[in-house]
Amino acid sequence: MSLLPNTEKITINTTETHIVPKLPAPIRLQEYGVGIFNAALTKSALKKVIKKQFVMVNAIIATSAIFIHGGETITLSIPEEVSSKKKLVFPLQVIFEDEHLAAIHKPAGILVSGNRFKTIANSLAQNLNPSTLADATKPQPVHRLDYPTTGILLAGKTSSGIRALNGLFEDKTIQKTYYAVTIGKMDSKGKITATIDSKKAQSNYIVKESVSSKKFGQLNLVELEPKTGRRHQLRKHLSTIGNPILGDREYGIENLIVKGKGLYLHAYSLEFIHPFTNEKLHLKVGLPQKFTKIFS
Repeated sequence: MSLLPNTEKITINTTETHIVPKLPAPIRLQEYGVGIFNAALTKSALKKVIKKQFVMVNAIIATSAIFIHGGETITLSIPEEVSSKKKLVFPLQVIFEDEHLAAIHKPAGILVSGNRFKTIANSLAQNLNPSTLADATKPQPVHRLDYPTTGILLAGKTSSGIRALNGLFEDKTIQKTYYAVTIGKMDSKGKITATIDSKKAQSNYIVKESVSSKKFGQLNLVELEPKTGRRHQLRKHLSTIGNPILGDREYGIENLIVKGKGLYLHAYSLEFIHPFTNEKLHLKVGLPQKFTKIFS
């Protein structure tokens, strides 16, 4: 990463207006508004701008509880002061790209999005080709990977692309495969269904290879398929069965934490039907070198 100096400050005011057509039934603003504003295309982004009181319905500040009936004028106004003192330069490996969407390899030790300067979200525009489609927008990640996790990450390049990918994740029609290195003896395959934050969760696993270890007893290369998408799901699930992921500082075994190597969890592949071309995509990124040093 490098920073390019520039002392100029720019004040930007983003304003978008949407007139609601006739609706068959009332719907909450936070549900209806997903995808209608370029500056807040995702559900989480919409919730944030509503919370910050940047959204108005018929000139009245909106809340997440408000219902939309049809005929309303919804306005999004985002005042922001952007300092171009620093410009992020962060090269990413692009795995797949077309006019609608892209897949990149997320390195360890970087947030997908958030308030920090160095994020995947802030570096996408410089790594991807701008879409030439009419609804082209700033590329945005459509799901998350933990800060220490490596692997494949999807981003939308158009408003319709972002909405379509969000829909695929919500409908659970994207098959996700992860690999992890776990500690201790475990069954050759299994299904973990422990609840997470009082919500149902399921992770399926297959042990692909095991090696003995003086320090850890046994290390396993495990293929993982999460059936739900809870926060830290795979890390928590493997910890609950007594086989935490190597390098996991939060859910690992205290005297068996590896220092300096990071978390051995990798988002290996995504398989889904392209929402616009109907092509079956199976996108993957190979295992990190720290995995292949342990396993063949």
